[in-house]
Amino acid sequence: MLTFIVSIVLLVVGFLTYGTLVERVFGVEPSRETPALSRADGVDFVPMSAWRVFLVQFLNIAGLGPIFGAIMGIFYGPSAFLWIVFGTIFAGGVHDYLSGMISLRKGGVSLPEMVGDELGTAVRQFMRVLSLVLLILLTTTFMTGPAALLHGLWDSVSIKTWLLIIFAYYMLATLLPVDKLIGRFYPLFGAILLFMGLGIMVVMFGSHASSMPELTDGLQNRQTNGMPLFPMMFVSIACGAISGFHGTQSPLMARCVTNERQGRWIFYGAMVVEGILALIWAAAAGTFFADPEKGLYGIDGLQAFAAEHQGENIAALVIDRISRSWLGAVGGILAIIGVIAAPITSGDTALRSARLIVADFLKLDQKVIYKRLYISLPLFLMVYAMTFVNFDVVWRYFSWTNQTLAVFTLWMGTVWLYKKCKIASSGVTESKSSRLLSYGYLIALLPALFMTMVCSSYIFIAPEGFNFAPEHRWIAYTIAAVATCVCLLLFCRWALNYDKK
Repeated sequence: MLTFIVSIVLLVVGFLTYGTLVERVFGVEPSRETPALSRADGVDFVPMSAWRVFLVQFLNIAGLGPIFGAIMGIFYGPSAFLWIVFGTIFAGGVHDYLSGMISLRKGGVSLPEMVGDELGTAVRQFMRVLSLVLLILLTTTFMTGPAALLHGLWDSVSIKTWLLIIFAYYMLATLLPVDKLIGRFYPLFGAILLFMGLGIMVVMFGSHASSMPELTDGLQNRQTNGMPLFPMMFVSIACGAISGFHGTQSPLMARCVTNERQGRWIFYGAMVVEGILALIWAAAAGTFFADPEKGLYGIDGLQAFAAEHQGENIAALVIDRISRSWLGAVGGILAIIGVIAAPITSGDTALRSARLIVADFLKLDQKVIYKRLYISLPLFLMVYAMTFVNFDVVWRYFSWTNQTLAVFTLWMGTVWLYKKCKIASSGVTESKSSRLLSYGYLIALLPALFMTMVCSSYIFIAPEGFNFAPEHRWIAYTIAAVATCVCLLLFCRWALNYDKK
């Protein structure tokens, strides 16, 4: 219990301190007109209140990732708590804040466009493709997962029928103005998701505190499938610590923010709340299956449960068992609805992001409905075709693509902040926040280097990658280290050339 409490406290303190530092390094300008006001179009650029934008942003990013990912991550042991906490504060929060606020400064552009502005045309083209692949994979994932959960609640309705119902909803949410469906109903779904998490946490504290995983249990790898803790855990716990998908969602809300001062609460704050949600589910999954009579404590019980259900969607089963057992019939249904609403409301905004990415690329105005259909119909067909692919395969490739996207976003933030901090330190601008820290770009550079190492090593070690044997994994780590050093050297070379200019 102590580990969990300290983790929650650290996340809150991180928001109040490091989040404030990130805001000061960025240098908010409350008097600057935001795209929601300067480019209002009644479809995507729509001013909304700060609390509503926060709840929509939270629900956009809090899909299956912080729940499924946290459950799969706790298989590696209590070290998962450390990654959720420090990953959220120093990587995920920075990533989400910069992707939202830089988009806001650039007029609400989508992620590939702002990355291309900073990293070059070739990277822009690559990011357009990578972002669309990620969003299609994610939309598919966030259809099949909820469909399976809904079928579990109402087994008289087939999974295929649920898929069609969810898909029809996705089409509406992608095409309608952002304030008509998303802005109106998402705050309610966000409240349900928060209620679910708080309910699980209260029951866990009240009746199962003694069984909760602790750091004192040891940080060794507890995973039984032979996969190493690094980098596998850092990719498994994606949305609960850092997620490239968030970088595609923040620009959606950057088009609705009415004042730059709201950015820390909306972008960094939503990531911290998501980190808390991930902590709750990681702790619950590592607690619920403890059975002292069988000699199973905490995570060991979870491992035994997974062994009994090989080939099934373990995370979905864990959610179902915990919700029904700890919250009773009504509470369990509400909790599962929350878990269903979260991915569905991330899947539809993923499709909306895909539409806007293509629109930005084609420079196609989206005020008229037929132009939205022109872009959306091919996307709908691709997503529907992907639903016939095995869920586990889609999830594995989504995880790596997701974290790789985060790497490029962090490098983009590094370059943008370097330019800003150097200009500020030379006295060209009057921004006090930027002048405060001439090395403020380090807040993005350090997580960029770490995540480059994670993603580079993952592709060589993971089963869906090159699947290096255990005795050859040192080669994978060496290649990843070299790749990370090359990225750092390229950045240093660019920085020297920029300084000369």
